Amino acid sequence: MRPSKPNPATPPSVASQISQLPELAMADIKSLWLRLFHAENPTHNRQFLERRIAYKLQEIEFRKVDPGLLDRNRRRIENLIETGKVKKRDSDYRPVAGTMLTREYQGKEYRVIASADGNYNFDGRTFQSLSQIAREITGTRWSGPVFFGLKARNEKKAPTKKRGRS
Repeated sequence: MRPSKPNPATPPSVASQISQLPELAMADIKSLWLRLFHAENPTHNRQFLERRIAYKLQEIEFRKVDPGLLDRNRRRIENLIETGKVKKRDSDYRPVAGTMLTREYQGKEYRVIASADGNYNFDGRTFQSLSQIAREITGTRWSGPVFFGLKARNEKKAPTKKRGRS
């Protein structure tokens, strides 16, 4: 059984394309720049061009449309038009799929990965909320977004003394 040849219609992986940049002739770097940026290269500094091309290749490959993000942005724009103010974050804020949240707790580092379906992967299991994971880690009820630093802890204000009218 012979090993199969890669299909020439299949583009090489982004990592492969980036690793080949130093081997390309400067003329090839310039033509790749023109194809990716639709403009002439701004400099003859090869290191600059390679880095920007590598970034652009990754941007093109990994850019995904997140319907939740589009919906949140639409609501934020509508709110801005109505109130003239931008809210810091929607209450239903969720990290983008693939985001890794890290928290050190009692000398141990914990990592959680946000998945595309809105759940979270932790310790080989899937959880529906960060709060479930925070409880799993600490053994007590926590706000997951607060525990992982996505949201500031609301400090309770000291009660103020109300003065009555004399």
